[in-house]
Amino acid sequence: MTKDLAHEPELRRYVLRLDGKIACVIDYRELGDTVAFVRTFTNPPYRGSGLAAELVRFAVDDVERRTQLRIVPSCWYVDQWFDRHPDRRHLLDPRTA
Repeated sequence: MTKDLAHEPELRRYVLRLDGKIACVIDYRELGDTVAFVRTFTNPPYRGSGLAAELVRFAVDDVERRTQLRIVPSCWYVDQWFDRHPDRRHLLDPRTA
């Protein structure tokens, strides 16, 4: 099985594909000095397999590596991911943390 994680800035999303099929998506919006992760969706056949967490880690790593933006976890899943990864909380926008 081929796994591909990608940032698609023209669609303002991060995508995880398995064998070319979209398994998981995170939609985002850049708002001034922040990026808000507004929606995480995993297609039903792939739920419960840890793919969403893998994609969140990829997206967080990408934001940290290529920008100075702070993250707003507008999506409940991303918010819970940060609860499980307190070592990454320094990337959150302090106005919403």
